[in-house]
Amino acid sequence: MRLIAPQAIRGAKIAASPLLQYSRLIGLRMAHSMTGAAQEVNGHQETHIPTFRSLAIPESEDDAEIRKKYRPFILNAQQQAEDWANGLELDTVLDMAEKDLKLTQKRLKVLVLYGSLRKRSYSKLVAFEASRILFRLGCDVRVFNPEGLPVKNDVEHGHPKVKELRELSTWSDGHLWVTPEQHGNLTAVFKNQIDWVPLSTGSIRPTQGRTLSIAQVSGGSQSFNAVNSLRILGRWMRMFVIPNQSSIPKAYTHFPDAGQPGDYHLMPSGNRDRLVDCMEEFVKYTILMRPHIDLFADRYSEREGRKIKETKSAA
Repeated sequence: MRLIAPQAIRGAKIAASPLLQYSRLIGLRMAHSMTGAAQEVNGHQETHIPTFRSLAIPESEDDAEIRKKYRPFILNAQQQAEDWANGLELDTVLDMAEKDLKLTQKRLKVLVLYGSLRKRSYSKLVAFEASRILFRLGCDVRVFNPEGLPVKNDVEHGHPKVKELRELSTWSDGHLWVTPEQHGNLTAVFKNQIDWVPLSTGSIRPTQGRTLSIAQVSGGSQSFNAVNSLRILGRWMRMFVIPNQSSIPKAYTHFPDAGQPGDYHLMPSGNRDRLVDCMEEFVKYTILMRPHIDLFADRYSEREGRKIKETKSAA
C-alpha cells in the first residue's frame, strides 16, 4: 500500500481551493495583458484597442431608493455624454472587474466618506468624481452624507445617522475617504464619522479587512498632512490602505467657477490623472483582497479571548 505524505495531501487541497484558482485566473489575465503589451512593443501586429466600456449598474437594474439616497454623483443623460471619465482607457481593471463579477456574481461594495458640510465642498466634488469612476468600474458605490450626524458622544448610539453609517461600513468591501486639509490636518466633520465607527460590535467588525483609498483637497499649496492622518486612521481601523494617494492643492483652481458649465468636474491635470490611478489601484486591490476579509479578521488573541469567555460561561 502506497503512503502519501501529509505535505502532498495539503498541497493537493491548496491546489484545489477556489481562492487559489481565482488568484490564478486573475494572474493569467494580467500575464496575458502584459504579453499583449510586449508584442506591441516588439513590433507585432497585435495592438490593443480601448473599448471605453462601462460596468455601471443600469438604472433599470438599480434599487430606486438606494440610487436616490446614496448615488448623488450620477449625472443626467446629457452630462453623462460629456463626462470625461467615460473616455478613460481602463481596460485592464475593467477586465479584472468583469471576470470577478462573472465569477462571484457580486459587485464590489464601496462606502465613500467626505469631510465637509459646505454646499460647494471640494472634498465632496472630488468624492463624486472618484465615485463616478468606481461606478463605471462596476462597483456598488454608496456615498454617506455626514449632515445630521451628531458629534461623537456616549448616549446617541441609536441615532439614525449613527446606525446608518455603521451599517454601511459593515456592508462594504472597501472605503474611499476624501477630506479637506484644515489647519494642517483633516477636518472635524470627517474625523467625527470615523469616531462613530467602532472596531467591533460583538462579532461584527465594520472596518477590519476592508481596503481603503485616501484623498485630500487643500486651499493652499500641496500638502500631505491630511492623507498621512487618514493613512494612520485606516491602519488603526485595521484596514488595508492602498499605496497610492491623491492630494489636490488649491482645489478651487481645479474646477470651473460655480455656475459655469461643468462646474462639478475636475479640469485636466496631473492631479486628476492621479485620482484615476488611485481608483484603478483601489479596485484591483479590492478584487484581490475581498475573498479574504474574514481570514484577515481571524487573530490568535481574539480566539484565545473567545475561549476564555466560553469557559467562564460554561462554568
